[in-house]
Formats: sequence, structure tokens, C-alpha cells
Amino acid sequence: MQVVSSKQEGIAIRNSLAQRSETAVRTALEGRARGLRAFLPFVGPAVIASVGYMDPGNYATNIQAGAQYGYGLLWVVILSSVLAMLFQALSARIGIATGCNLAELCRDHFPRPVVLIMWLGSELAAMATDLAEFLGGALALSLVLHQSLLAGMFETAVVTFAFLALDKRGYRPLELVIGAMVALIGVCYVCELWIAPVNWGDVAASALLPRVQDHSALVLAIGIVGATIMPHTLYLHSGLTQKRAPARNRAEMLTHLRYSNREVILALGAAGCVNMAMVIMAASAFHATSPDIADLAVAYHALIPALGAGAAAIFLTGLLASGLSSSVVGTMAGQMIMEGFVHRSIPAWVRRLVTIIPSFGVLVTGCNVTHAMLISQVVLSMTLPMPMMALLIFSRRRALMGELVIGKTTFCVAAAGALVVGALNVVLIAQAFN
Repeated sequence: MQVVSSKQEGIAIRNSLAQRSETAVRTALEGRARGLRAFLPFVGPAVIASVGYMDPGNYATNIQAGAQYGYGLLWVVILSSVLAMLFQALSARIGIATGCNLAELCRDHFPRPVVLIMWLGSELAAMATDLAEFLGGALALSLVLHQSLLAGMFETAVVTFAFLALDKRGYRPLELVIGAMVALIGVCYVCELWIAPVNWGDVAASALLPRVQDHSALVLAIGIVGATIMPHTLYLHSGLTQKRAPARNRAEMLTHLRYSNREVILALGAAGCVNMAMVIMAASAFHATSPDIADLAVAYHALIPALGAGAAAIFLTGLLASGLSSSVVGTMAGQMIMEGFVHRSIPAWVRRLVTIIPSFGVLVTGCNVTHAMLISQVVLSMTLPMPMMALLIFSRRRALMGELVIGKTTFCVAAAGALVVGALNVVLIAQAFN
């Protein structure tokens, strides 16, 4: 009897949380709540999306950028973060306006060959993302527990499955857990900047004066773009906005959009600050003495003499939170991509098992884990133009967007950003062939 009553109690709690969340959203949409009380029920989609901007791939790219070029590539992080805000806001906007996620819109409005190419490219991007996220979590666990990377990979898989099980309890519990992970990553880097001997004058100069020192800096800059603007989160965000109570009229839709935009600015702004902090910390700790550091495990061990054992422990804590949370988000995005493009779904645990295979391949072949993460970020950058262009096309279609169609100025700014990303990819491909 005790087992039955416990299950019933758990169901009641889950239903209560879901009902409270839906009631709070409905109250805000109807204008019966103001201020923070109205805003908080809408916090979640952008927070989940922001995890993709603080994943282990970002750690690998930003640590290498800071160690090799000091504060010199901070301007790339800033511009990428601003561009990420714009495109995540567009993703949320089309979800609110159409009730469909980006993959579904692509399937319904593009020719079948285009849909096939986009789906395959998106799956490639999802696998590259999973590679970086899973390996990062496994590496952090192996360093924390002083064990093999293989053991860390199995443990990361188990924790990821446990987190994914929360989704059965409704959207709010998983959002709260991931939000706590995001907050932990942020706190870790506030502490790192407090410990590190930062030259804030040089930081300001590098942030405001764009320059690319050499060819290697260009490749790294492209990697930063790939690590900062994430293709899978552009698909995911458009779907997450639909988990809330749907808007029933024009006024409620505009209210939803307003709160969504505020959340994007806060969540993605915080993610941008964390990325800047990664570069600043690496520049302060390694640039003068160890500029060749490009490995996360080496960076962890090098932090101990550079900034102290406390800074190294904080670095590892942030990496662990990043790897575990982003592994969950990557699987969620992969599910939404498959369901949207081909209208089929597989259990999340099956997808997680399939995407683990490349990570084991890296381990078996003896590939450097951090190098594999850096390559994954370049792959992400090369697949990024497809969802960016799709967002631009749909967000300007009045028949789809109604009153939420974007203006010419917003379109031109977003199009310019997409063109810059495309041009960087052309340069990268040309350099690879040369």
C-alpha cells in the first residue's frame, strides 16, 4: 500500500507543479500579473537554449583562444553573442507566431530535396554537438574522480538518462534543474575572474578593437562562432516556446513575445559574459607562460600552479555542470529535429545511445579529446547557415507570422550576420583545401 500511495503522491505533486506553471502563464498572458511575477513563468526556453552556448566545446575553443592570443579574440565572442541573441529571438518568435518549430516549418514549406539536405546537415550538427558535450562531461568526471575516461563516459551517460527522465514530469522540473546548472556555471566564472589577475584595460581595448592576428587566429575565430551560435538550439528554442499555455489572441501573443525577448536578452547575455570570462581567465592564467595550452585536462592541471587549487577545482566544477546539462539539451534538440523533419521519433535513451558512438570512437582511436571538441565546433559553424537562412525566410513571411513578422531593419541586420557566417565558412573551406 505504501508503494501505491507514494506513486499517487508523486503524480499529485507533478500535476500540481504543472497546473501552477500553466496558471501562472495564463495569468500573465491575461494581464492579471505584473513585474517579476508575470515574467518568471516564461523563464525557461532561453535558459535551456543558453546551455548550448556554454558547452564543453566553448570551453575548449575559449581556453585555446585565451591561451594563444590573450584577450585578442574577445571581440569575436562579443559579436557572436549579440548575433546569437538575435537569432534565438527569431527562433522563439516563429514558434510563438506559428505554433510550429523550425524543423516542422522547413518540412512543410521547402522542397523535399532541400528538406533532406537540411535534415542531414542538422543531424550532423547534432552529432558534433553531442560529441563535444558528452566528451566534456566524461572528461570532467574522470578528472574529479581520478578514473579513466571510459568510466567517465559511462557515468555521464547514466546521469544524462536520469536528467532526461525528468521530462516525463512536465517541462518545469527539467527547466529548473538545467537552470540550476546554468547558475552554477555562472557562479564558477565569477569566482574565476575574482581569483585571476585580470588586466581590465587590455580587456576593454581587445573587446572594442577588432583584429585577427594570423591564419590560426582566423580558424579559431571561426571555431568561436561555431561554439557560440549553435544550430541545434535554433531548432530547439522554437519548439520550447510552445510548451507554455498558447496565446489565444493578438494581445496575448504580443505579451508572450515581449517576455520571450526579455528572457533571451538576459539568458543569452549571461551566456555571452560566461564565454568572455572563459577567454579572460585563460588569457590571464596561460597567455604569458603557457600559450600552447589547447587541452582541457592540461589546462586543469596548469591552473593549479597558475591560480591555485581552488581555481582549478572551480574550473572543473563548471566543466562538469556544462557537460552534463548540455548533453541533456543536445538530446532534446536532436529529438525535435528528427520529429520535425521526418515526423518520426525514437525514444530519447535510444538517441542518446546512438550519439554516444562517435565519442567512443574518439576514445578507441586515441584521438585527443579537446582536439575532437575543436573540430566539432568547426563542423557546427559550417552547418550553421542553413537554420539561419530558414529563420530569415520564415520570419519575413507575413502569411506565416502575421503581426509578428520582423521589420526591414531587423531583417537586414540578421541577414548581414548570416552573410558574415557564410563568408567565414567559405574562407575556412578554402584554407582547408590550400
